[in-house]
Amino acid sequence: MEKILITGLNGFVAKHFLDYLEDNHIRAQVLGIDIQPACMYNGFKYIDFHYACIDLLQQKEIEKILFQFQPEYVLHLASYSSVAFSWKNPILSFQNNVNIFLNLVEVVREYSLKTRILSIGSSEEYGNVNEADIPLKETAGLNPLSPYAVARVSQEMLSSLYAKSYNQDIVMTRSFNHIGPGQSDVFVVSSFVRRILEAKMSGMKELQLPVGNIDIIRDFLDVRDVVSAYYKLLHKGKKGEIYNVCSGCAVRLSEIIMFISEALDIRVIPSVDDALVRPNDNMLIVGDNSKLCNDTDWHPHYCLKNSISDIIEYWKIKLN
Repeated sequence: MEKILITGLNGFVAKHFLDYLEDNHIRAQVLGIDIQPACMYNGFKYIDFHYACIDLLQQKEIEKILFQFQPEYVLHLASYSSVAFSWKNPILSFQNNVNIFLNLVEVVREYSLKTRILSIGSSEEYGNVNEADIPLKETAGLNPLSPYAVARVSQEMLSSLYAKSYNQDIVMTRSFNHIGPGQSDVFVVSSFVRRILEAKMSGMKELQLPVGNIDIIRDFLDVRDVVSAYYKLLHKGKKGEIYNVCSGCAVRLSEIIMFISEALDIRVIPSVDDALVRPNDNMLIVGDNSKLCNDTDWHPHYCLKNSISDIIEYWKIKLN
């Protein structure tokens, strides 16, 4: 059984990663860690699962758990991944992205652990780009435009440094926008679905929906495709390399609203609320996933409308 340590176990992506292991009958010994005192997951058939409450800002706690478990793989998901949160709490955002990663790699280095780390980054690292550069390849320049994006660039630079200077086995991602069932309504698509569905369930035929800038274009990838990419990168990604994890498809936020409106048969009239407009937002982010596909034989399986349909079903259950 392979031994996998997952940080940020109680987050959106980790749950789907565990589902991926189970659904594909992958026998693994998994240790999930998170700052939350309790874990909601149990009853696995193929996974030998354990959980530990760990504060990754406390290096001594990390030393103990890594030395005891000796993981073959670390899927480092722990982060404060909201751009909006990072504008309001830049110090916390930086500490809970860069500092926790540095603590982790330092322990792996100090104890010479034979561990592969998948360091999760973000498409936000690219910043505003020229349309001529779309779709973005991993060789594109970085221009972070939020505290969160700066933190992710810093984490990536540390990853590259430790891979080159200490020969640590680290693979890096620049992961584009995730969507899927179970995502918090802090994030834009899940928020749209929840608010529009609530209006529909209350009997409304038309909704005035407060929004930020819905002209921005994003590359959305279903979280179930994201976790399959992460598993393949843990096993087939090249040490020290960076991979875009993305769909390669461009969609405006206004189109997302239209898809939800059609699915729920309710008229939605977007209304810009200045309070929801970020100080500095990337207008266009679409990635090239050819490197990921070529190196790992990964391909996405979920289309955008499938994802939105499943998010709607999730919120129907959640709101009842």
